[in-house]
Amino acid sequence: MSGYYLIIGISMLLSWIVSARLKSKFEYYSKVHLRNGLSGKEIAEKMLRDHGITDVQVVSIPGQLTDHYNPETKTVNLSEGVYMQRNAAAAAVAAHECGHAVQHAIGYSMLQLRSKMVPIVNISSHLLQYVLLAGIVIMASTSTIEDPNGNTSVLAIGVGLFAITTLFAFVTLPVEYDASNRALKWLESTGTVSREEYAGAADSLKWAARTYVVAALGSLAQLLYFASMLFGNRRD
Repeated sequence: MSGYYLIIGISMLLSWIVSARLKSKFEYYSKVHLRNGLSGKEIAEKMLRDHGITDVQVVSIPGQLTDHYNPETKTVNLSEGVYMQRNAAAAAVAAHECGHAVQHAIGYSMLQLRSKMVPIVNISSHLLQYVLLAGIVIMASTSTIEDPNGNTSVLAIGVGLFAITTLFAFVTLPVEYDASNRALKWLESTGTVSREEYAGAADSLKWAARTYVVAALGSLAQLLYFASMLFGNRRD
């Protein structure tokens, strides 16, 4: 299992680096105040109006970088550091979450696919670690000289569950990038932000997107490791 711990270690390190960079960028661009004086809430409401969306509410939630769009309640949920703030970082986040609302309104295919996957991903995530552990134990306990891998049926189920969560991570990528592209296009085309403010918003969203890339790649690396145990006669 040393290979697995190495993968986990590298994934955690990359995740920490990107997350730290994102927080640093957010703090930096939080000091770039908007010339128009609009708050994150007001920017979100303006973007929704400009896209003809009238059935989505903009609400405040506690926490930092907890912003998200909830398609079930049709709410753009903005964190305390975004809702009332009037800076480039707040503008970027608020517009990005409204980008998801636009996706929902127009029936963006990747968002629909992601939403359909949520129930099975929740089940897979809950069972995953238990099934994988049981699969590894059973494989090791049934291993023989003639059959080094032993019984891999339970491990195969675990790999299948992991594949579902990994697929979900990769389906999330185009959803997030598309929301950012919609946000930046609107911010620029409407003149809501200045050139300097736009650059800050774009840089903030770039690093936010990289957190999803790192998560997806980390999940893929773990999946390949367990798949190699299943198919490659590999034992550490």
